[in-house]
Amino acid sequence: QVQLVESGGGLVQAGGSLRLSCAASGRTFSRDAMGWFRQAPGKEREFVAGISWSGGNTYYADSVKGRFTISRDNAKNTVYLQMNSLKPEDTAVYYCAATGFVSSSWYVATRRDDYAYWGQGTQVTVSS
Repeated sequence: QVQLVESGGGLVQAGGSLRLSCAASGRTFSRDAMGWFRQAPGKEREFVAGISWSGGNTYYADSVKGRFTISRDNAKNTVYLQMNSLKPEDTAVYYCAATGFVSSSWYVATRRDDYAYWGQGTQVTVSS
């Protein structure tokens, strides 16, 4: 079956770093735009970062710009989120997603409804 599985979450101190991975299986996602979202308790699931299928275009939420980096390795069917200079407000469950449709090599999806496939999420907790 088609699956996205996140890993790499955990507990870190403010200012620390984590690298999240999203391993896809069931089919290739090498032509899907992909992204990361997060959801904190009591809040809506929000866009964090997106990447085009080619990896040539990325887009970040203002809250993480300059601190987070999204990347992908299509040969491994995997997308990553490098998170540096973490803040307590970054605490959330982080979800990986794939669009499931054909797009240009520069298309980046930022809306929840643009994504058809979702992982189960991985918890990131940043202590102050």
